[in-house]
Amino acid sequence: MIGRIPIQDIHPVVDCGRWPAKSAAGETFEIAATVFREGHDAVAAGVVLFAPDGSRRPLLLMREGEPGTDRWSVEVTLPTEGMWQYRVEAWSDPAATWLHDAGIKIPRGIDVDLMCEEGARVFERAAKGVRAAGCDDCAHRAVLQAVADRLRDEDLDPRARLASAQLPETAAALAAHPLRELVTRGPRYRVHVDRRRALFGSWYELFPRSEGAVVEEGNVPRSGNFRTAAERLPAVAGMGFDVVYLPPIHPIGDAFRKGRNNTLNPEPYDVGSPWAIGSADGGHDAIHPDLGTLEDFDAFVRRAGELGLEVALDLALQCSPDHPWVKEHPEWFTVRADGTIAYAENPPKKYQDIYPLNFDKDPEGIFAEVLRVVRHWMDHGVRIFRVDNPHTKPVEFWERLLGEIRATDPDVVFLSEAFTRPPMLRALAKVGFHQSYTYFTWRTTEPELEEYLSELSHETSHYLRPNLFVNTPDILHEYLQTGGMPAFKIRAVLAALASPSWGVYAGYELAENTPVRPGSEEYLNSEKYELRPRDWAAAEREGRSLAPFLTTLNLFRRAHPAVQELRNLRFHNVDHPDMICFSKRLPGAFDPSTRRHGIGDVVLVVVNLDPHNTHEATVTLDMPALGLDWGAEFIVDDELTGESYHWRHANYVRLDPHINPAHVLTLRATPASRP
Repeated sequence: MIGRIPIQDIHPVVDCGRWPAKSAAGETFEIAATVFREGHDAVAAGVVLFAPDGSRRPLLLMREGEPGTDRWSVEVTLPTEGMWQYRVEAWSDPAATWLHDAGIKIPRGIDVDLMCEEGARVFERAAKGVRAAGCDDCAHRAVLQAVADRLRDEDLDPRARLASAQLPETAAALAAHPLRELVTRGPRYRVHVDRRRALFGSWYELFPRSEGAVVEEGNVPRSGNFRTAAERLPAVAGMGFDVVYLPPIHPIGDAFRKGRNNTLNPEPYDVGSPWAIGSADGGHDAIHPDLGTLEDFDAFVRRAGELGLEVALDLALQCSPDHPWVKEHPEWFTVRADGTIAYAENPPKKYQDIYPLNFDKDPEGIFAEVLRVVRHWMDHGVRIFRVDNPHTKPVEFWERLLGEIRATDPDVVFLSEAFTRPPMLRALAKVGFHQSYTYFTWRTTEPELEEYLSELSHETSHYLRPNLFVNTPDILHEYLQTGGMPAFKIRAVLAALASPSWGVYAGYELAENTPVRPGSEEYLNSEKYELRPRDWAAAEREGRSLAPFLTTLNLFRRAHPAVQELRNLRFHNVDHPDMICFSKRLPGAFDPSTRRHGIGDVVLVVVNLDPHNTHEATVTLDMPALGLDWGAEFIVDDELTGESYHWRHANYVRLDPHINPAHVLTLRATPASRP
């Protein structure tokens, strides 16, 4: 049944409520619905929130949007983690109906006495509603009763009687205690509120074996370990990163081991790929002997925590031919017609050193073992997992696994590395992944970026949280290969300021950009197959490091709450195809006198997307999106250069990518500019 007052197109809802929408503690998002009724009588709507403990929160009144759309909405901020619920309610609003009609009739002398008496009865009912709510001595009840009395006072001019019903204090009383008739209640929908790290964080990926590694006489590599990798952690924390992500740290197989640059003919001392997991030294619950012991790993996690870093661990559900599972559970793998176990392929790529699991062979056995492995690392301080290629495993497996973990440890965060077709990427987000890699890497032009970032921040934001990695060990985009240091700065600004979560793979700060061959996105001398010790200190001394630039971005992100939100991204017009402008705003306190939020925290970003050439353009701002009137003039401070400018609706910009490819602006409104 549709209900007496129809309520339709409720948002946020994920697949008709099959899965909960997502939010994070303290995150602001919008609940919206289409509400209407027959005829011309006024309607109103509100949202009732139900906390994880089942308690009901006070009604939140929704606001009507553009006239004629019947679209109502309210911004909601859920303060605590857990499974919340919400329900949209709609009702006939006799007070608003009377105020509308009386505002037309009484000034024209039409049915004056009748309108005043009908209004008095409406406000009496509203006053009684306040008493029924348990506020016998409530000031709002007195206000509403006084309006009813004045409407019946024949000694007053009709316009004065009407004016008493139009006062701000009357509107405030009705807002606090709306007179609701024909109340219709929509269904309850769920919103799971995660901890803040599920929404906001800066990630840094490093290979522990490369940190402190050396190449000894005879070209023999000697691996770094958790102790030497821990020496790199202060620098990572110093750049303002929140998460240090480790590729697989487990034993690596010998069979079909890959050599440098993915060759099938390894040298005797080649270290192999960390994703070829498993050897006689153990499997997914073991640590590569070169890296140290489990106690060494625990010490690494503790050191990271002391520096304010969380450790994310790679969960790669695949095996080398030497993995213990191959002998203990051969039924978990696919056997080909010639009797061999099928290795992983993504044509034309072949991964001869990896056997994928077949989740249809023994789903219960595989599930139990994977759950055990995940909980093993959770017991050793890991509360974030980056999941390798989840799109090659059944979606129902992930729904069950993530559900099991959430039921006991809701603080554990899972990042999906799903570079795959959009339906699969979205499905993984719906069933429980907290974050997802995206197609950001391959969006480089202004139209591509505006369209895709708008999709991520609005269309899918209620269930898919993006983590914009600028590079990975697998992906060195052509833009970085050919754009030099300016390209690295441009992509960092876009990722760090357009999304609350972003990440870099070590070497980004050195602008490493040499592909293995033209047309390839693979790195030359890829760290996936060899040790890559880097002289970080020399790079900084010689001015070849982007570390100071990344530090500025990350510290700026921490200082500005507007950048820590996903759904507040707005684009502005730039009259040059190689430039882009966007803003993020977190409104300030609500001003009852103007019924508007203060300007709050506003960040405005202008980027030259061309890493080779200087461009000039006019930026035309959507002033209401910044919390300003169209004629406002204001001051912006560039957080990258320290310069300040006087801006207004239309502004000239000139950006040289070799000097500074972007404006990262904070806004200081002059007194006349404030809303």
